[in-house]
Amino acid sequence: MTPMPDPEVALHALDHLWFQVGGTVCNLWCTHCFISCSPENHAYGFMTLEQVRPYLGASKRLGVKEYYFTGGEPFMNREIVEILAATLAIGPATVLTNGTVFREEDIQRLAGIEWASPYSLEFRVSLDGYSPETNDPVRGEGTFQRAMEGVRLLLRHGFLPIVTAARVWEEREETFVQKQFAEALEAAGYDRPRLKVLPSLKLGREVGRSRGYADYERVTPEMMAGYDQGHLLCSNSRIVTDRGVHVCPILIDSPEARLGATLEEAMIPYPLRHRACYTCYLYGAICSNVSSLPEP
Repeated sequence: MTPMPDPEVALHALDHLWFQVGGTVCNLWCTHCFISCSPENHAYGFMTLEQVRPYLGASKRLGVKEYYFTGGEPFMNREIVEILAATLAIGPATVLTNGTVFREEDIQRLAGIEWASPYSLEFRVSLDGYSPETNDPVRGEGTFQRAMEGVRLLLRHGFLPIVTAARVWEEREETFVQKQFAEALEAAGYDRPRLKVLPSLKLGREVGRSRGYADYERVTPEMMAGYDQGHLLCSNSRIVTDRGVHVCPILIDSPEARLGATLEEAMIPYPLRHRACYTCYLYGAICSNVSSLPEP
């Protein structure tokens, strides 16, 4: 029997553009990292401002509305402030960071750049627990305290960071965990805490921490019948790395996820052949800035 083809998702509009500015280099060794970032992982390198500029130029022609910067750890990239400044000249930006390597002069400078820009700058700070006891076994000893210092630094300079947590707890604990996060952030002086909970992606080091994807965890053509493809990142986004343009931040380790050297080459449909596509199918918009806590 001939197997059914993988369902494809068209790029309906290039609304969001991602940059892997930190490559796969990170100062931490998180046990759940889906692309196994670490100080020793140089599979992807830092992107320079010179590399980023042409994509920013092309993005204006293609109607990109918002920009995201990830890694690895973006603030290990010595040009991150200049890259964000160039971006804020044309659109809103979000940086995904672990918050442990900020320099106050950089955050102060970024606050000034955002103030002078018509566009907003968001920070998403990764924490996977509401205390050292719940966070540090996943992200490393001392990381909770250092990340919270980063959150407080952002607050002092007028930013309202989104704390992003991968669900490393049981789903039945969700309400309790979100309450504990809110209390921990309020205790740190954050009177309007923002939290985004992400499902775990069973790739990279997460396979060793919990498990990999099961055979049944895949998207079939039948599952796409009547499904709103707008929930999927690949319907409205692409990511640029130092090796070209890929379909999404989750799949940069998959060679076939590289779609070309330019944004124009990457504006093609993509088949949902990867197990990780199943997670996006179930939860939708997992890479957006939508908070898991009710707005104050």
